Amino acid sequence: MNDRNVAEVDLHNLQVSDPLIGQCQQLVREVAIPYQWEVLNDRNPEVIPSHAVENFRLAAGRARGEFHGTVFQDSDVAKWLEAAAWSLCQAPNPELEKAVDELVELIAAAQSGDGYLNTYFILNAPQERWTNLTECHELYCAGHLIEAGVAFFQGTGKRRLLEVVCRLADHLCTVFGPECDQLHGYDGHPEIELALARLYEATKEQRYLTLANYFVEQRGTEPHFYDIEYEKRQQSCVPKSDAAPWMVKNKAYSQAQLPLSEQRTATGHAVRFVYLMTAVAHLARLRQNEQQRQTCLRLWQNMVQRQIYITGAIGSQGAGEAFSSDYDLPNDTAYAESCASIGLMMFARRMLEMELDGRYADVMERALYNTVLGSIAFDGRHYFYVNPLEVHPKTLRSNGIYNHVSPVRRRWFGCACCPPNIARLFTSIGHYIYTPSTDALYVNLYVGNRVAISVDGHALRLLISGSYPWRDQVEIAVESAPPIAHTLALRLPEWCSAPQASVNGKPVNCEPRKGYLHIRRTWRQGDRVKLSLPMQVRRVYGHPQLRNLAGKVAIQRGPLIYCLEEADNGTELHNLWLNADSRFSLIEGTGLFSGKILLEAGGTRLQHTHYEEAALYHYDKVPGQLEPQQLTFIPLFSWANRGEGEMRIWVNER
Repeated sequence: MNDRNVAEVDLHNLQVSDPLIGQCQQLVREVAIPYQWEVLNDRNPEVIPSHAVENFRLAAGRARGEFHGTVFQDSDVAKWLEAAAWSLCQAPNPELEKAVDELVELIAAAQSGDGYLNTYFILNAPQERWTNLTECHELYCAGHLIEAGVAFFQGTGKRRLLEVVCRLADHLCTVFGPECDQLHGYDGHPEIELALARLYEATKEQRYLTLANYFVEQRGTEPHFYDIEYEKRQQSCVPKSDAAPWMVKNKAYSQAQLPLSEQRTATGHAVRFVYLMTAVAHLARLRQNEQQRQTCLRLWQNMVQRQIYITGAIGSQGAGEAFSSDYDLPNDTAYAESCASIGLMMFARRMLEMELDGRYADVMERALYNTVLGSIAFDGRHYFYVNPLEVHPKTLRSNGIYNHVSPVRRRWFGCACCPPNIARLFTSIGHYIYTPSTDALYVNLYVGNRVAISVDGHALRLLISGSYPWRDQVEIAVESAPPIAHTLALRLPEWCSAPQASVNGKPVNCEPRKGYLHIRRTWRQGDRVKLSLPMQVRRVYGHPQLRNLAGKVAIQRGPLIYCLEEADNGTELHNLWLNADSRFSLIEGTGLFSGKILLEAGGTRLQHTHYEEAALYHYDKVPGQLEPQQLTFIPLFSWANRGEGEMRIWVNER
């Protein structure tokens, strides 16, 4: 296990200049964050009212009315605030900063005298605080607010919100813990654990790390907290419930069926799982705890070997937004929540810090360039909550099994966890690009950027350029004036079979160590590392146990997964075949796809006429005739930007 000596990039010292991820970050900064602020303030008549900011006004006594929204409505505000804080690192914006400052003061005014802060309970049931952690997300909301407080402090240097969340965390330290007068519980939706670990790193207050660890270690122990909590409510509530709530019964849904050290598979609600495991991996490194490390390694392995989509999505079933069973990864009914892939990136980042192993960055990259990047429309105002791998719009409208699937991105959601989560991910993307450690700078993602990293009191300044993931050449230029002895560890992606590298024109042996090429030297201004990552178009086939993929193939180039879309290939994508011997052509995109690379290859269509009069089943031969058709594949992240239509990733092959 890596020791504690990894750091987080200061986002003030990193500017993303990438033509793809950088463009998306700019879109979030200039469009999504202002748009979401209007929605959260109920100022967009085309969107379902959020009431999220209004709830804080009510709790602060600045307005009159009733609480509206879900019990976790506060978290939408917290995630937006975090996104705004990271955004201010990249581009000063006096108007945005003023709005954030006013929001922070509103949040502070809503806080109770003892530090408690949750608008649902302050307004609806102050006497029921901390009585239904199983279902009511109190600690989840606290966690997101704590993350926002850390981000606002690190992003602006202002301590106001940090002070608010420290008061909240101190309140938690008095309420929860092992003592007889404390609650021996934890939240049904993990989040507070990872937030307290972040707060510990920002403040160095040991009690926050201790409480984060308590929540993790207490989870799933006997006698079970959910049962104890439910019995207490039964004794105090009239009328009493006839049966225990589903969340109390189905403890695996919230990863509480067993202590984590005894769990063997990724199970339950996918977002809850990766949020929880993000915290466990962080704690394992900070506390140098081998048991927690082994838990992370075991559950990560099950997830990525048996329960992850080719797109870096997780959580295959709509029932409970959850994992299913090993190898059960349907395409058209996939849930694959955007927040789950964001949480997967968070988990991968903490695993990477713990292990310094490129396989975690490989998964992080797969999730980023496919599901996460595809979760926001090119206009910045529409979002996917669910990310299927196959869509047939006509069927969606008539079959309830697809009720969770949308063929187009939506303006907002009644449960709006995804839009602000997407925003905070892209504004903080610098935390994922690099992992600085004492003895090396790990370059995880080849997102174009300029960065300054502290090395022994000096600034190592680098410029990463290129057109990744479209072109296979990446250049890293050293811009530091004084010479600096250090190691650059460059990830060699698992999809690339023949990487090449050079320093100042001299070839370097590309022998990886745990997925990274380590180059140690005294770096001087003007030094240039050139990395070639040939991006062959590759056909990908599924494991034999993936029954939905039999006879099908997916197309990948670099980290990008490609798909067929109706706008290019016509309807009935299920009646198309990619020829087994077809060669792919790279096509420079135009218009909406300007700057992107599309793929073309020879295929076959099953053509038929008068099908409405034809028999439903035919003996001995396939109805219709096979005709050649050129197939056009687009990057998955770009689908559904041209209106509603069919889409599929896994294509018939013959």
